[in-house]
Amino acid sequence: MLLELASHNDDIKRLLDKGYALRVDGVYLVVRDIPYLDDQMMLQTGAIVAKLEFIDKIRVRQDDHQIYFAGSVPFGLDGKPIPNLGGGPKKIPLNKDDVIIQRSFSNKPKKYDGHLDGFDDFFHKINHYVDLISGPAAARYKATPYTFRVDREVATSSVFKFHDTLTSRAEIGDLVTVFKSEVIAIIGLGGTGAHILDHFVKTPVKEIKGFDGDTYHTHNAFRSPGKLIEEELGKSKAEVYQTRYEGFREGILLQRKYIDSTSADELKGVTFAFVCVDKGSSRSEIFDLLIDLNIPFIDVGMGLSRDRGALTGMLRTTYYSIEDAPHVRDAQLAEMADDPDDLYKANIQISELNALNACLAVLRYKQLRGFYVDDNKFYHLLFGLENLHAFGVVKP
Repeated sequence: MLLELASHNDDIKRLLDKGYALRVDGVYLVVRDIPYLDDQMMLQTGAIVAKLEFIDKIRVRQDDHQIYFAGSVPFGLDGKPIPNLGGGPKKIPLNKDDVIIQRSFSNKPKKYDGHLDGFDDFFHKINHYVDLISGPAAARYKATPYTFRVDREVATSSVFKFHDTLTSRAEIGDLVTVFKSEVIAIIGLGGTGAHILDHFVKTPVKEIKGFDGDTYHTHNAFRSPGKLIEEELGKSKAEVYQTRYEGFREGILLQRKYIDSTSADELKGVTFAFVCVDKGSSRSEIFDLLIDLNIPFIDVGMGLSRDRGALTGMLRTTYYSIEDAPHVRDAQLAEMADDPDDLYKANIQISELNALNACLAVLRYKQLRGFYVDDNKFYHLLFGLENLHAFGVVKP
C-alpha cells in the first residue's frame, strides 16, 4: 500500500526518498524513528502520525495542519518543552500496536514556502514538525530521522474496498472494533430490510448474509435506497443488491431464498439477525428457528391505518435476546398471522417509514454492541406517527 501511494502521490514519494521510516496504517501515515529530547535531556525516539484523506483509492491529501505524536513531551536545548506545539493528550488506536499515540500537536505556520496558513502537502508538513521536534536531538546527539526503514504492509481487518475515512475523521476507530467479528443476517430485503442492508454495508461487520426469494419490481424502488436502474427490474432482489454493494466492501452474501424451519445451514455462523418480513406466518416460523439456533435478533414491523383522511400508525422494533426470546415471542408483540387488511402492503410510497424503521433497528443493535450509549435498555419500542412519540418497554 505504501509503495502504491508513493507511486501516485509525489509528496509521499519525496518523504520516502528523503529516508523517512514510513508506514501506512489504515487511514494514517506513520513516520517512525523521530528522535527528540525528553525532560532529562535524554535521547528518545517517537513517531509522527498524520491523517490521510483519500481522494480515491490511490490519491491522498492532507487532512489539516495537525499531527499526532507517539512519545512524551519533546524538550528543547534550553530544558523546556518545545513551545508553540499546542494540542494535548490524545489516544487513537492503530492497527499495529508498536506505535501508541499519546498526544496531538498543532503548529500552523503563518507562512510556508510562500503560502499562508498551512502546508502545501505531506512533504512540507512532516518536514516542518520534524524540524521542531527533532532539531534539539539532532544538535545534541547528531540524531537523524532518516533511517530508510520502510514498512510496506500493515495487516488490517478492513472489509471495505475504499478507505474508511469517516471513522478516522471522527476518531472512533476503537469503537468500530466491536463489529469486527459480527456476522449479520437480514431476513427479508423489502423496504425496511433493504435500508438495514444499506446501513450495514457501511458498518465494518465481518459478513452480511441476506435472504429474500422475491423479484425486484418498480414498487420496490419506491421503498428501498438507491436509484432505479431499468435493467434491474425482473431480477431477484438478492441479485440486485449484491451487484449494487459488492463493489463497496467484502463479505456480502445475498441469496434468492426464503428462510423457514429448514434453513439452519444458511444461518450457520450468524451472530445477530434482523427479521424484516410482512407475513405473520413466515415470521412465526423464522422466530422458532432463530430461537432454536440461539441467535439474538430484532424484528421490525409497521402497522398503518387511515384516520381523518390520512395515514397513521406505529413503527415497531422488538429485540429478542438469547435469554428472553421465548418469553418475548409468547407475548405476541409481533404479528404471527397474516392480516389481509394491512394498508402497508397496498401503499408503496412510504420509503421514509421504511428508512426510519431500519434506523431504529440498527441503532438498537449498535446500542447492544456498545457503540452507542444505552440508558434505557428497552427490548420493545413503538414509534407513533401521529405525534412522533417513541415508547420503549424495558423489561420483558
